[in-house]
Amino acid sequence: MITYLQKLISNSQDKMISYADFISEALYHPEYGYYMKDSQKIGRLGDFITTSNVSDLFGKIMAKWLLSVFHQLDMAPSICEVGAGNGRFAYAFLQEWHRLVDEPIRYIIVETSPYHRKLQSQLLKGFSSVTQLESLMDVKGFEGVFFSNELFDALPVHVIEQQNGKLMEIMVGCENGKLTERKILLTNPAILAFLQQSKLELTENQRIEIPLVMENILGQISSAIAKGLVISVDYGYTNTEWMEPSRKNGSLRGYSQHKMLDNVLVHPGDIDITTHVHFDYLIEKGNELDLRFCSKLRQDDFLIKAGILKELEESYDPNPFSEAAKRNRAIRSLILPGGMSSYFHMIIQQKGIKIDESALFEN
Repeated sequence: MITYLQKLISNSQDKMISYADFISEALYHPEYGYYMKDSQKIGRLGDFITTSNVSDLFGKIMAKWLLSVFHQLDMAPSICEVGAGNGRFAYAFLQEWHRLVDEPIRYIIVETSPYHRKLQSQLLKGFSSVTQLESLMDVKGFEGVFFSNELFDALPVHVIEQQNGKLMEIMVGCENGKLTERKILLTNPAILAFLQQSKLELTENQRIEIPLVMENILGQISSAIAKGLVISVDYGYTNTEWMEPSRKNGSLRGYSQHKMLDNVLVHPGDIDITTHVHFDYLIEKGNELDLRFCSKLRQDDFLIKAGILKELEESYDPNPFSEAAKRNRAIRSLILPGGMSSYFHMIIQQKGIKIDESALFEN
């Protein structure tokens, strides 16, 4: 990968590429990209972990909740999961769905990674309702629920910084065989438009990531869905939170074997690269693209609204080594302050329907 990037930079007009181009190659290059290679990425033996890989509870709670939502909306049950990773969420969801009801459900997975498609096929081979697709462009006229877990945090981003009263774009160059940062005056009109729409004004020496590709992804989702809900689970900040002093260095990070790396230019193709999501932009741009905002909830608040405390009550067992006790500890880990779910939010948008947040959680 490093040799490929060196050649890419050397052949570019100014001997440098944007961070967005670098991240796109480092994560999604067909041969060298991190997500595209045959290597474990999620879980204890990988580089990072998701809620679905801590416990099957998230998938099971979602199944119970969406069963109620589908009936309320009078829609045939259909799920389209974008970026399903190793398939653990889909497996837990479908297991619980078929335990609850003898009602068919259509489950589409959109997955660009050949490695993850292989894992998903192996894990979900017992579910005939699952269809795998490689691109959002393959989904047309969908009615149901679009779901993603940590999709937007994995998008390529541009990086900018305020320096001496001027906005600079941070580029990626190469010196003495190593990838390095270079700063140039910001001239990209799309980035300037993003800042204007978001009303973001950087302070001196503040750095921030700009996900221009987010609009394209939201547009593809809007084009794919004719009627239903879009549920996006991710970590991120509002515009106000981006301006807090603790965010001054931005959020671009790498992860390798569960260790955080501040320098993402090291070991490209072998580490995960992630940034926090611009929540306000996701919501506002979604509204423009006919994905109307319905709700934004912290994930632990959502789980409580969706009934996870009932699971705790129904499975009580005083034996600390029993399966019920283990399950209860997993439930507590999801909803206790400072737990994993407190760092995630669920953005719910809608298209072709009209429902408010309170109606989504009616018992």
